[in-house]
Amino acid sequence: MGQHGMDPSAPLTGNPTKKTQRKLKKEMRTQLISFVLMIFLTSMAFISVASDAIPTSFAMPFILLLAIIQVVLQLYIFMHLNERGNGWPNAMIWTGVLIAIPTVASLMLLIGVIKF
Repeated sequence: MGQHGMDPSAPLTGNPTKKTQRKLKKEMRTQLISFVLMIFLTSMAFISVASDAIPTSFAMPFILLLAIIQVVLQLYIFMHLNERGNGWPNAMIWTGVLIAIPTVASLMLLIGVIKF
């Protein structure tokens, strides 16, 4: 493997192409919109509980729903799991989730946290 005289740690020189500039601008817009959405979801959870806007029995499921939405958005937007080449990480994450949910539910039933 020849190095061809290139230092991989050297800074890039020149301007990016128009296609790269458009892609970077689109990525920045997506990151900003999703950041604002994350702040909105967090503030919605806080305000709904702090102001007693929702019934007490619905507070925990509501916050968990907002948390699940936020985790999925963060995985796919900030962690870039929606890009090519991330098939195996996606498969492993969702397999873990599908195994963890019934495991936690069955342990809660066995311990007696939830009684039917």
